Amino acid sequence: MEPGYVAVIFTSQRSADDRGYAATAARMEELAAEQPGYLGIESATSPDGFGITVSYWATEADARAWKQVTEHAAAQREGRERWYTRYVTRVARVEREYGWPAG
Repeated sequence: MEPGYVAVIFTSQRSADDRGYAATAARMEELAAEQPGYLGIESATSPDGFGITVSYWATEADARAWKQVTEHAAAQREGRERWYTRYVTRVARVEREYGWPAG
């Protein structure tokens, strides 16, 4: 990805009631990939239920549009009602990136 893209960083603490969570998370990844401006996603969860998911978007408008997708909005509501005890969403513009190995 060429720097200048948008990262939506979602950190959360999962509740004890996570029935249906895995299927919904998988569906949200599929649905996000169908949206204009989608560049990718990375996600990790610790054994205690703390999770971080970063989705990447070409523009801030693309990231905002994803938040408004009906099926995604329904999953957000269910997350607040059932799956999360807390969460924070941060939106950032990526100005540079680097990694290893080169190439």
